[in-house]
Amino acid sequence: MTRSKFFIRQGILVGFELRGHSGFGCFGRDIVCAAVSSAALMTANTITEIMGVPADIQEREGFLRVILTDSQANRCRDVLEGFRLHLTEMQKQYPHNIKVIYGGVTNA
Repeated sequence: MTRSKFFIRQGILVGFELRGHSGFGCFGRDIVCAAVSSAALMTANTITEIMGVPADIQEREGFLRVILTDSQANRCRDVLEGFRLHLTEMQKQYPHNIKVIYGGVTNA
């Protein structure tokens, strides 16, 4: 299962973390994993490359974390909220493959 955690600080969405694989299909054919990965990378790339915001990004196999300061998060609010909405809707369609949770940034 892919676990997606959205970090909230003082009511502001300041980042997200993805862990694991969805397990929907075999490697290279997992449409849920592909959709989550594509949306996450598009979100991270939009923030850093299009908007020019220097986010704190950590990435490795089966893991991606993007954290922003409060001022950066305010600039990127719509992009982050769009990604959150996308994963929340995916969780409704694939409840056994993706889990969305919320937490404070101190857990990051």
